[in-house]
Amino acid sequence: MQRICVIGGSRYFGKLLVERLQAAGHQVTLINRGSGPPPVGVEHLVVDRNDEAALTAALDARTFDVVVDQICYTPVQAAIAARAFAGRTRRYVMTSTIEVYDPATAALPAVPSGTPVSEESVDPSTWQVAMDLPWHDDAYLEAHYAEGKRQAEAVFARAGSFAFATVRSAHVLGGGAQEFTGRLAHYAGRIARGEEVTVHAKALPTVFIHYEELADLLSWATTADFTGPVNACSDGPLDVYGLAGIVAAPAGREAVYRTVPAGEEASPFSFDRHYAMSNARAKVLGFSFSRTADWLPGAVAEALALSVAPTD
Repeated sequence: MQRICVIGGSRYFGKLLVERLQAAGHQVTLINRGSGPPPVGVEHLVVDRNDEAALTAALDARTFDVVVDQICYTPVQAAIAARAFAGRTRRYVMTSTIEVYDPATAALPAVPSGTPVSEESVDPSTWQVAMDLPWHDDAYLEAHYAEGKRQAEAVFARAGSFAFATVRSAHVLGGGAQEFTGRLAHYAGRIARGEEVTVHAKALPTVFIHYEELADLLSWATTADFTGPVNACSDGPLDVYGLAGIVAAPAGREAVYRTVPAGEEASPFSFDRHYAMSNARAKVLGFSFSRTADWLPGAVAEALALSVAPTD
């Protein structure tokens, strides 16, 4: 049994992670702003992680074996957490994102198209941190999501008071209404209604992971001893045409496409640049991934069911 603190964890794969950690016999503490109650038996600390004094006071004398940070988006948040948990935990796991590799968001090493991107492409120990940027501004943060994650990783990597690991998640799907981003629902709804899907002229593949698999990997990361970044994606990259085809088959429709001009935004998961990840490091460390082709039809069925559900 471990003492594990989860920051966030009130919805989707974070909520499932809390449930699975508890089921495995761990003593779990959940920190959030009161957005949702934890399962019975999980300690709940209601506090804003952005308020360092309040966070430190709420933690009181508590110590943990592991902290899993689901909602760290900026270097400022990371710095607050690094100070608050210094001396309170031996291991810190941050949930990060595939977007850190997006070449449209930073000057990153070139990776040949078709070559899966490895963790070395973004080394948090060397990434520059700028605390004075307007990270508190929601619009700025949304526009600089990838950079916020890169800099947050960098702060933790240099903290030095605990072992740090970061899980860079692929695009997360599955769970029907639980998938709050609505990206798969976008395809299900448009294709079921015979509406066009916008795509790039040369749409490149990306990678995905089922929300249950991501919860499993994060749970595994609490007991593993690796440090640094690890990519989390199911086997089998897929481009927008392959994704739309999997949605169209059970919908009984042919997907209708419209190609957008260069530089124009297209539907989610249509990419005109390459940054599909490699999951080789996680495999070497001992985690076994599923195949996207095995679970995606089920996730599509959930999304299609929502797209035809009656509304009151």
